[in-house]
Amino acid sequence: MSERDDPVTIGRRVQQLRAERGLTQKQLAEPAYTPAYISTLEAGRVRPSDEALRHIAQRLGIAYDELTTGRPARLATELRLQLTGAQRTLATGATEAAAEAFAAVLVQAEGHQLAEERAAALLGLGECGIDTGDLDTARHHFEQAEEALAGAPLPARVPALRGRAVTHYLAGELRYAVYLLESALDELNRGGLHDPDALLLLYASVIGPYMDMGAHARAAQAAEFALALAPQAGDPALVARMHRSVARTLLAEGRIAEADASLAKAAELYRHLQIRTELANCHWMRGYVCAQNGELERAEAELRQAREMLCAKRAALYTSQVAVELADVLHRRGRSAEAAALLHEVLSELSSERGALHAAAAHRLLGIIAEDARDTEAAEEHYVRALSLLERAGAAGDLADLCRLLGDLLRRTGRVEAALDAYRTGLGHRTAPGTTTLGPAPAQPPL
Repeated sequence: MSERDDPVTIGRRVQQLRAERGLTQKQLAEPAYTPAYISTLEAGRVRPSDEALRHIAQRLGIAYDELTTGRPARLATELRLQLTGAQRTLATGATEAAAEAFAAVLVQAEGHQLAEERAAALLGLGECGIDTGDLDTARHHFEQAEEALAGAPLPARVPALRGRAVTHYLAGELRYAVYLLESALDELNRGGLHDPDALLLLYASVIGPYMDMGAHARAAQAAEFALALAPQAGDPALVARMHRSVARTLLAEGRIAEADASLAKAAELYRHLQIRTELANCHWMRGYVCAQNGELERAEAELRQAREMLCAKRAALYTSQVAVELADVLHRRGRSAEAAALLHEVLSELSSERGALHAAAAHRLLGIIAEDARDTEAAEEHYVRALSLLERAGAAGDLADLCRLLGDLLRRTGRVEAALDAYRTGLGHRTAPGTTTLGPAPAQPPL
């Protein structure tokens, strides 16, 4: 509860409420106070004691908090109920409706200076922004939520901080996303703030950026920490998200069956929680696992299901990312024209500031398709565009592979020196994955 309003504001409120109820100053004062005291209070010339305010609130038939702050007694509870409903709406995929509900709560919370409810509404709006791909707006909401929680302990601020990091990650700013997540992890672990939910959220979120930067060892370690924390976490949605992130690390280590099993656990949890976006992401990752294992028909089915689920809730950025994976499967199944058409459609939704990694992946695959069609000029153009996007994002692992493709193309067309330059660039990114872009690892939790 915030501090009570100033005496002038309280005096006006008492006068208004007394008049609405048809009470005289004498009736309001009896039996403990005098009419003169009520008159002085209503004029704002005295700061009433808690005892006097409780007496007046009882005579007026309202709650003490409502008298001292002007907030309806049940407002905070009602707003929390609205927030729960908005979160459930977002979980079922109706992002626009959820955003409207969060915005309505935000207006009331700001009007009545309810900091906790305001922060929760801003977090919800940030998650809606991530779902729709409006990363700038999402980041703004997360930043406002962090400011609203500035005086709270770090574990309470982690969801807002993690949301901001995710917006940077999805925009292709991998190193900054990792910096934000690692800094929070380091502060939590070194400071003894071993909140399982906060740590699990951070470790699960940092796996993706680590993988894209080629820091596979750190990704594997983060996955192990996340798995160890999962039994302590109180939020099943976090456990489900962790299983989905860990599956990516297992896959990188060639542990296909374990990755699939982890995804199955996540899917079951999300199905139970009715979190449609995360469930769609599980189908997405499962399709990726199947593609890596050569099960292309099943991979296509899983990816199409993920895309349909994401399209239904207008998660534009995630939908584009899934489309790139689907195009790769279509190309491998011999349907290159269909894959190319899908990739060109995707590129209209992506940019260096919005989905840079998947824009690079789209250009890389278009380059491969062009090479297969013996259009070396178009292939080189796509590879160069992909290279530019990946360099800006600092995605070391993908850069090394792309430099190999570009080098091979240049060598086949007789440009040996240019090919050597491309190979050298790739080798530079292959050296000690992760160490060229990341500093010391954050402190470890006491598991």
